[in-house]
Amino acid sequence: MSPAVPRRSLFAAGMGLTLAGLGLAACSDPAATSTGNGGANGNGGPNAGGAGTSGDSVKMADIPVGGGVIMQSASFVVTQPTAGTYKAFSSVCTHQGCPVSMISNGQIICTCHGSTFSVKDGSVISGPARRPLAPATVTQSGDSLVIS
Repeated sequence: MSPAVPRRSLFAAGMGLTLAGLGLAACSDPAATSTGNGGANGNGGPNAGGAGTSGDSVKMADIPVGGGVIMQSASFVVTQPTAGTYKAFSSVCTHQGCPVSMISNGQIICTCHGSTFSVKDGSVISGPARRPLAPATVTQSGDSLVIS
């Protein structure tokens, strides 16, 4: 006859697996982020960019100076650090792969664990991330930017 496993052990194991699953879901589900427009100082709010984005392009007029937009469907962040200068980066946080979810006060923010990156060059402002956001290529096409 096999030894009995205490109920407390089974409960603790089940809770641990449940919490681990919730943590993974929060880090991997871009649809779990809130939507909206605006944000502090008009620099784009959570998931800013809805209107004017299509696949891997975004209208230049939709990118605020000192801020940017997060292109959810294409996994890019496009910023305009100074008037007429556009930059693009991967929207995947380098800490644990969560999607960044907000742009505010010149910072690209990953709300999963609090990492912040500069809209100027994607560099880490505060961790836990240690590596900058991966750069992407920006090409102007009429009044839009194509990101690759």
